[in-house]
Amino acid sequence: MSTFQVELPPKLIPVFIGEAMYRGAWGGRGSAKSRSFAKMAAVKGIMYAEANEPGVIVCGREFQNSLEESSLAEVKAAIESEDWLRDRYEVGDKYIRTKDKRIEFAFIGLRHNLDSIKSKSRIRLLYVDEAEPVSEIAWTKVIPTVREEGAEIWLTWNRERKNSATNKRFIVDPPKDAKIVELNWRDNPWFPSILNKTRLEDLEKRPEQYQHVWEGDYISAQSGAYFAKHLNDARNEGRVSRLNSDPLMTIRAFFDIGGTGARADAVAIWISQFIGKEIRHLDYYEAIGQPLATHVNWLRDNGYGKASVYLPHDGVKHDSVYNVTYESELKRAGFQVTVIENQGAGAATQRIEAVRRAFPFMWFDSVKCEYGLDALGWYHEKKDDTRNIGLGPEHDWSSHCADACGLEAIVYEKETRERVKKHRGQSRYEVLDQAMGY
Repeated sequence: MSTFQVELPPKLIPVFIGEAMYRGAWGGRGSAKSRSFAKMAAVKGIMYAEANEPGVIVCGREFQNSLEESSLAEVKAAIESEDWLRDRYEVGDKYIRTKDKRIEFAFIGLRHNLDSIKSKSRIRLLYVDEAEPVSEIAWTKVIPTVREEGAEIWLTWNRERKNSATNKRFIVDPPKDAKIVELNWRDNPWFPSILNKTRLEDLEKRPEQYQHVWEGDYISAQSGAYFAKHLNDARNEGRVSRLNSDPLMTIRAFFDIGGTGARADAVAIWISQFIGKEIRHLDYYEAIGQPLATHVNWLRDNGYGKASVYLPHDGVKHDSVYNVTYESELKRAGFQVTVIENQGAGAATQRIEAVRRAFPFMWFDSVKCEYGLDALGWYHEKKDDTRNIGLGPEHDWSSHCADACGLEAIVYEKETRERVKKHRGQSRYEVLDQAMGY
């Protein structure tokens, strides 16, 4: 077999030495991980061809509607960067294959084309770039398709959420036969000066994005998120820390209601206390598809059995499976329950603005509210990129948490106004501004 020299970031060299079923790298922009793995995929193609092991190298991404959205350009550039690779490949507008035709590259989107992977005979290598959004369903289906003796799965990504399927599989609890490393800009010996200028500008002007974009950290506040700046301010001001409850003050539980069954929306609960002007978030809970008894047991098991419960207006509606209402059953379980009336047209926007106004007074337990903070940092507007207009809040995994926090903010403002009604000659909004220190 031929011998050639390949330049890689030093941190990646151990990843490609020795046997492994999984090889990967995660981290921020400018690390050269995608180019390095694309180059090594081309190298593996030559190795398979020279060993007379014909087959397919599949390059996949979760979302790919066309070749322009695939890794095709990256693999082409990697091949062009090495003379000896260029001499051994045929590269066209829509294809890449070794000149002996033994190895060809295939580029697919995992979200809508999983079944097409099964039709690919002899998959020698599956390389998934931008692997963060790959779902658990996709991983479960695609991994068994790589079944040739000695076949491997590679992946590169910039992590976003602790609970993503990719993060759980390959960082939290990685396979035993995996070689996966963190790779960031400082690990790239060829990191260009022009990109470093962009990095420094992001550090100065977009600090809430910097750690994720450049240092490979989880997203704590998504760009364009409704509460990105507010959450960043809370962290910088020390309002995200360990908190203790005040035994003399009421514990409150603010719900966003889901339902039972596998396809139901999540139930979200913020546990908090109003102390002076402050809203102290002591805990956060979320569950999908569980009966109400599960949520009640969580409240009791964690010392919130005497909490005052606040429900959105649909708390008086019947559960589609058990034909009971949240209001009636929580009262039957011994809780004091208040149902907050519907805010009417534009309710979602009202909740968002209420949270923004109240955020300067919000404190969060850094451990017990970790998942809730992730959701608040992610909650964002849905965009129509074609018309460049906003379409209101995106209904995704983060919206239930945000809706429960919005309910809390509505109650907080209502109680603040009522507390200062004794001030005469002022509108209710002037009273609120005065009470909240504006």
